[in-house]
Amino acid sequence: MPRSFPPTLAEHHRRIDPSEWDGVYVVGDVHGCLEALDRLVDAVALSPDDLLVFVGDLVQKGPDSAGVVERVRSAENMCSVRGNSEEQLLGGDAALPELDRDALAWIESLPIAISWDGALVVHGGVDPDTPLAAHSAADLQTMRATVPGGGYDGPLWFESYEGPPRVFFGHTVLDEPLVTEWAVGLDTGCVCGGSLTAYCVGDGTVHQVPGRQPGLERDDSRIVSTAHYQDV
Repeated sequence: MPRSFPPTLAEHHRRIDPSEWDGVYVVGDVHGCLEALDRLVDAVALSPDDLLVFVGDLVQKGPDSAGVVERVRSAENMCSVRGNSEEQLLGGDAALPELDRDALAWIESLPIAISWDGALVVHGGVDPDTPLAAHSAADLQTMRATVPGGGYDGPLWFESYEGPPRVFFGHTVLDEPLVTEWAVGLDTGCVCGGSLTAYCVGDGTVHQVPGRQPGLERDDSRIVSTAHYQDV
């Protein structure tokens, strides 16, 4: 299956070179949990020569979306893709009055995908039955089930996906990080009482801090157990 990036989304795609950084960490959905983000930065001992790459959904649901946006956009060693929560803001389907015009302009400037050799960071995922070049922005931001309306009932896209590239993603809330050969899932429900997770690209280590307590209520049927998917 072709794995070239959709040419129609070229302007929303950012390439990075991990060799320019001492370490690269991919971070799950933050959802306005600034305090947890600060603790995660401490947990990985982030230096100015390390890069944090976020899978999107920096905003909404949590207590300090504006603080998270300011934290990430003011740091030269942090970058993010645009998740569906950011897209809802830009489309007028959600409102965060605390975000000023500059913050919204920065959100609008975020890419849909970040990639490097052998790896792709998107918010939702990819359809394993569709060439990457045929994906839309909405596909990459919201992919979860491989059948229309499947949602958390599945089948989930990463169950049958075989890369390359290896896809780093959020959006689907997991009880634990998902780490397989071709997929790394990092939304571990920080805002709903879970944890905030970072994956070190260089050595494969996982770093976690507890999320906001108490978290938002979330039905167990909308939290995926990763026990059956782990293979590396």
